[in-house]
Amino acid sequence: MDKKDYYFLGKIAKTSGYKGSLVFFFDVDDISLYNDLEAVFVEVSDELIPFAIHSIQIKSNNSAYVHLEDVNSEEEAVVLTGSALYLPVSYLPPLTGDKFYYHEVIGYEVVDQKSGTIGIIESVIDQGPQDIFTIRFKGKEILLPVSDEIILHVDRQNKKLMVNAPEGLIDIYI
Repeated sequence: MDKKDYYFLGKIAKTSGYKGSLVFFFDVDDISLYNDLEAVFVEVSDELIPFAIHSIQIKSNNSAYVHLEDVNSEEEAVVLTGSALYLPVSYLPPLTGDKFYYHEVIGYEVVDQKSGTIGIIESVIDQGPQDIFTIRFKGKEILLPVSDEIILHVDRQNKKLMVNAPEGLIDIYI
């Protein structure tokens, strides 16, 4: 399994009870899409291990009580606590218009309204309050905030992201 074919869904936050139940935290916009989740991939020792879901009960604040098949005790559950959760990219519904998944725009050319082409998106840093595109341009790294105010248009056909970078931001890097 190649991890690039999967997307990060969330983490196993903690155990719940003594029969192996877990609390999942979903790092998603709409948790209701996962009401009928039948399986999940758990990252264990840098490997994605598939687990069938016996039951799932969505709670508020993007969490759920989950009982995985073959996890039947608190001892078995505690080993999985803190592990990352993944699903195949094919599970995601396709987005249209100017909405996009971060993994989808990796490799896209970024074109600024004022500066023209400013490089290719290498990655997205999504730790902290502001997500950031890492863009490579002529051997230099440009960091651009991911924001509805900055992103003007997503051209999927030509793999381009049209932006209006804040005044002076691109000049700092070039």
